[in-house]
Amino acid sequence: MANTSFTRLKEFILMGITDRSELQVPLFIVFLIVYIMTLVGNFGMITLIRTDSRFHTPMYYFLSHLSFLDACYSSVVSPKMLANFLAVKKVILFPSCAAQLFFYTLFAATECYLLAAMAYDRYVAICNPLLYMTVMSHRVCVQLVAGSYVVGLVNAMAETASIFQLSFCGPNIINHFFCDIPPMVRLSCSSTYISEVIIFILATTIILVSTLIILMSYFYIVTAIIQINSATGRFKAFSTCASHLTAVTMFHGTLLFMYMRPKSQYSTDQDKMASIFYTLMIPMLNPLIYSLRNTEVKNALKRSLEKKNIS
Repeated sequence: MANTSFTRLKEFILMGITDRSELQVPLFIVFLIVYIMTLVGNFGMITLIRTDSRFHTPMYYFLSHLSFLDACYSSVVSPKMLANFLAVKKVILFPSCAAQLFFYTLFAATECYLLAAMAYDRYVAICNPLLYMTVMSHRVCVQLVAGSYVVGLVNAMAETASIFQLSFCGPNIINHFFCDIPPMVRLSCSSTYISEVIIFILATTIILVSTLIILMSYFYIVTAIIQINSATGRFKAFSTCASHLTAVTMFHGTLLFMYMRPKSQYSTDQDKMASIFYTLMIPMLNPLIYSLRNTEVKNALKRSLEKKNIS
């Protein structure tokens, strides 16, 4: 029966952010600008880190991968959403919907653990500064990043399989602007209990384990900062963590709100607003956060612009 449902169902219809026709073009322009800024900001950050030898350190190695992930999972959602603003029939084919969900969960879960790896990097830098380059060797950095991608891949495969083994008999209208887990579960005409349990366990594990690593790292970081005698030293130590802490608070806070709140409190409009924030706005804001709060990045950008002006 399930296989029959899969072969009969060819497409889903994405309702989008709003069904008000007068808002489609203005929203298209706004989110096109957001998407362009996301790509320019993140790929600009990657280029800056790769081309400037001053940034060939563990912290910026992680930051380059964070920028890559932000660009990727924004690109999973944005192009289809932008096309649907101008489309008469907002259709997404069944395989495309599965691919969108897979890559979205892959990049989001990977970013959770990459942010945890970055917190560990800041812990070593502040609590063991003399051993920093030994502990955070290139091999260790590569292993931490690779481990984040492996965890993200396993999570994406399990969550996507849990959703698309369900039967979808109709209706096929997704009240969202991309193929996210909650609206997909609500469309199923078969029992979703096992799938929901699996997804809850996976999401809880991903979010809580990465959050625990971050909290433990910052507990030791704050303890070490308090023990610094000079106010200047404390400010300098904290400033190296401020950008990362801001990114973590935005990303993990939104995910906790989306996937860890009671089912009785789910609201479609709230889900859409939260999804807009962490799939579109956070990837755009992260390069700004790391550049505006980081003197080294600002100086490198100034040097780059000055070179272009001279040439």
